[in-house]
Amino acid sequence: MTTTYEDAKQQLLDAMLTHVPFDGWSETSFRAAIEECGMDDVLVRAICPRGAVDLALTFHARGDAVMADRLKTEDLGDIKFRDRIAAAVRFRLQAVPDKELVRRGMTMFSLPSHAADGARAVWQTCDLIWDTLGDTSDDVNWYTKRATLSGVYSSTLLFWLGDDSPGNQKTWEFLDRRIDNVMQFEKLKGQVRDNPLFRPFLAVPNWLAGQVKAPAKTHGTLPGFLTPRK
Repeated sequence: MTTTYEDAKQQLLDAMLTHVPFDGWSETSFRAAIEECGMDDVLVRAICPRGAVDLALTFHARGDAVMADRLKTEDLGDIKFRDRIAAAVRFRLQAVPDKELVRRGMTMFSLPSHAADGARAVWQTCDLIWDTLGDTSDDVNWYTKRATLSGVYSSTLLFWLGDDSPGNQKTWEFLDRRIDNVMQFEKLKGQVRDNPLFRPFLAVPNWLAGQVKAPAKTHGTLPGFLTPRK
């Protein structure tokens, strides 16, 4: 049976995960994974041109896939939408087998050379959450929903890394508070928007917002993949 590049990448990732808690997402861990898998260096560099960074992003994408699968199989039909969002964030964190893997990843993605990759990974997670939950917005709300959720997810992730409560209960309580804050802000926005006193001042901003369109997706793998709109 022919091994695909993706299969080989997953094999490398599995081998590397045992080294990351000790050596981080580093060249040292990457080289150890290569030796364990017995792969040719030329093939490995074709699969992972940036080495450990590519495998760290693959690990993040693996967690996203686990979360999406769970969202599709769990019965969330009878709960409020804000609770579905909370469940999605919870499922995503629960998809991590070891907090140290994420902690080491945050250390790497905090470096200026990899900060954009880290931000893109978080955006991709939040985009996947909204898509899986059936979001159909195609205007400026497409961006604001994902930006807001990125803030909620990032702050909850940081809290989770330091949480030693049974079952991470304090993290889930923190998550609920953060979502409540967002809901209160959205309620205030709605009150301002519906107030006739503010309508003259909001006419131009609302018109500008109406010109913003969500990016079209053609490949289903990159959030906001841009294509020309007719």
